[in-house]
Amino acid sequence: MKLVRNGKLSYLQPSGLIDGMVAGFSTRNGGVSRAPYNSLNLGLNTEDQLANVEGNRSTLARSFDLQPNQLLTVKQVHSKDLLIIDEPNYDLSHFLSLEVDAIITNQPDVMIGVLVADCFPVLLWNQKKSVIAAVHVGWRGAADGILQKAISSMEGHFDCDAADLQAAIGPGIGAHKYEVDRPVRDAFRQGSGFWNEISSEVSLGHWQLDIALSCRLQLEKLGLKVQNIDQAEECTCCHPELLFSYRRDNGKTGRQMGFIKLP
Repeated sequence: MKLVRNGKLSYLQPSGLIDGMVAGFSTRNGGVSRAPYNSLNLGLNTEDQLANVEGNRSTLARSFDLQPNQLLTVKQVHSKDLLIIDEPNYDLSHFLSLEVDAIITNQPDVMIGVLVADCFPVLLWNQKKSVIAAVHVGWRGAADGILQKAISSMEGHFDCDAADLQAAIGPGIGAHKYEVDRPVRDAFRQGSGFWNEISSEVSLGHWQLDIALSCRLQLEKLGLKVQNIDQAEECTCCHPELLFSYRRDNGKTGRQMGFIKLP
């Protein structure tokens, strides 16, 4: 995954993209928001001025020759519910308040995205079927199996084969900066997510948790080829010059986006 510039925008671009496809993970740079949201805050659910956020979202869209109304995000609630868009929609605004954590579409006229500031944005695409997905994975999503639900929906609704899928895991908080307690452990043990492989006990009742590894292991188990999974190396907490981090900044921070659009 490489850092590229497109006008004012700098973003991490995954490998394996279809010709003409747009996909990447935004950084915090290139926008108009002021501290502590400086500068490319794309999160509508922050305390940043709405005009600044809308301006930043417009900058992102127009960097790829899109109109702002072609950029779609939803209201993320750490669920495993998802939105499927399989027909043209000339007004995407009614989707903005939907409480889901993944978007899947085969429509070429919409850029879909998920917003993060420590959680992991995961992008999926299938070249043969021209289907894409953007998935928000925090610890709840990893434990609840949101990646499995997204891929199962791509298979069932669009006849995708997991072996043909490409995936990109964007930047999120690294295990060395992410400590969790017993309720998180219990959620993983009762659900999915490879708890034993991704956790390391650091004190009684406290573990460091590697959500990125959980994403990768789940994708491999679901049938994706190892060589088809790209992963960002950057930890959100360790790169204040590049990325927002909810934990590092005690909740007073912006949001970056994992975004993807068909050719």
